[in-house]
Amino acid sequence: MLKGKYYLDIVIVKEKLSNKEDVFVAHCTSLGITSQGSTIEEATKNIKEAIDLYLEEFPEKLNDVEQNSPPTFSFVEV
Repeated sequence: MLKGKYYLDIVIVKEKLSNKEDVFVAHCTSLGITSQGSTIEEATKNIKEAIDLYLEEFPEKLNDVEQNSPPTFSFVEV
């Protein structure tokens, strides 16, 4: 069980499957974990579950994660 709060950055992008259906792919850049869902909410739920399972197996990976400080994101238009 985790002690305290940890903030992990995730990026969710909309992609198309080979059958042309939309899928939302969630990637936790801090840990290198990816999951997906048919909605943003489902992708978020699935990535949280994947992170929990990963950290059960590798709890030491949290040593490299900043605690109690959410990451800052920015976007650029090109």
